[in-house]
Amino acid sequence: MRVILGIGNPGREYAGTRHNLGFAVVDALVARQRLTLGREKRFQAEVATWETPTGRVLLVKPLTFVNRSGETAQALLAFYQLPVTDLLVVVDDIHLATGHLRLRGEGSAGGHNGLRDIEARLGASYARLRCGCGPVPAGAEQIAFVLGGFHPNERADADAMVGKAADAADAWVRDGLTVACRFNGPLVAPVQVPRPPRAPAALSTPISVPPSAPEKP
Repeated sequence: MRVILGIGNPGREYAGTRHNLGFAVVDALVARQRLTLGREKRFQAEVATWETPTGRVLLVKPLTFVNRSGETAQALLAFYQLPVTDLLVVVDDIHLATGHLRLRGEGSAGGHNGLRDIEARLGASYARLRCGCGPVPAGAEQIAFVLGGFHPNERADADAMVGKAADAADAWVRDGLTVACRFNGPLVAPVQVPRPPRAPAALSTPISVPPSAPEKP
């Protein structure tokens, strides 16, 4: 069994915000598989069970609010006696541009309170899929920014990123971390413009041409 846990805040007022990108990815996976999330009090979470060719996967949205995400993660792993390597956490990241994904097998909390709480309870050796929602505009207040929604001109990229993140999570389940990391990076890879061929270098010494012989009368 494996666990995909999306970080976010419960409640309609937080739906669609940058801080709820983890929830959005879980919702996308639930919709794709035509599953239903049900409340599990023992885990303080909404949970859906996904049967895959490689085993059962729990899709999880904690109801503890972001800062206490570790309570749900710890309870799930303890109940099912799972190693921390069977956990994938999906989280927003203001340090990545909107649309950018970064999947790693371990790492630091990077200033995110949800990851900090999970790390305090389980250590840092769990996979995390960061979904870019930054950067914070100059002069903006960070908390208000992450608890706000995407600007209309960002919405298409944000939605596309959620779909790509769901693809990455699916690959993590079916093919493992290394294969799933191919989804890392921006939505569109930079276009490699071919360089024009170099002009032939000028000769440093001009070629002397002998004068033509005079024509005979």
